[in-house]
Amino acid sequence: MKNYIKLRLPAISENESYARSAVSALALPLSPTVEELNDIKTSVSEAVTNCVVHAYPGRGELTSREILIEAELSENEISITVTDFGVGINDVEKAMEPFFTTRPADERSGMGFTIMKSFMDIVEVKSKKDEGTTIKMIKRIGARNA
Repeated sequence: MKNYIKLRLPAISENESYARSAVSALALPLSPTVEELNDIKTSVSEAVTNCVVHAYPGRGELTSREILIEAELSENEISITVTDFGVGINDVEKAMEPFFTTRPADERSGMGFTIMKSFMDIVEVKSKKDEGTTIKMIKRIGARNA
C-alpha cells in the first residue's frame, strides 16, 4: 500500500506552514536530500499561498474557504495536489508567466508558478471559473543523482 495524506484546511495564511510541514514529513521515507526537501516545502508554500491570496477574494465565510491537499508516495517520488474551490484562473497560461499577478497593488511578485516549476519535476494546473483550481506537482527524489 502506498502512503498518502489528505488535508482539508481553511484557506488562511497560518495554515501554509502546517501544509508544508505535513507534506515534507510524508516525503521523509524517500530519504530526500535537504535541497529536495526544501524544494517540496517551497513549492507547497507557493501553492497554498496562491489559494489563500487569489482563490477567495471577498467570497463567503471562512468555513467555505478551503484548501484540499493530497500527497502520495511512490517508489521514488512524491505527488502533491493542492486544490481550492474558489474563483478559478481566467487564463492559466498567462498566470504561469513569470511576474504575472492579478494583485499588483498588494506587491505580489507573480513568481509562484515559476518557483513551483523550477523546484518540481512536473507542475500541472487546471482551473475552471467559479469552481476552483488544482495544482498537481511531482518531485522525483534522487533524480539528479540517477
